[in-house]
Amino acid sequence: MPVILDESEGISLIRIEGDVSIAMAAEMKGLLVKALASGKDLHVSMASATDLDVTALQLLYAADREAAKSGVKLTLDDHVPEEIFSAMTDAGFAKFQFQL
Repeated sequence: MPVILDESEGISLIRIEGDVSIAMAAEMKGLLVKALASGKDLHVSMASATDLDVTALQLLYAADREAAKSGVKLTLDDHVPEEIFSAMTDAGFAKFQFQL
């Protein structure tokens, strides 16, 4: 499973692993909604991601906006692979409110 939600007492952590395409969009959206609904700070780890299509980037962007509205802190953990960062920049998603 390329998108995994781990919840602890203080935070929600979504780990993105491998390729995430439109086929995973519904699952990814569900996990993001669940994590945001918890009210806990949300951390997203992309260290093991190899490719995110524009659908996954749009979901992250929407989650960032929703987190800001609801007062949840959303941050990227670990290292964002250069290929992913380049894709985010090329698609116009480089200026997320959370830290890249």
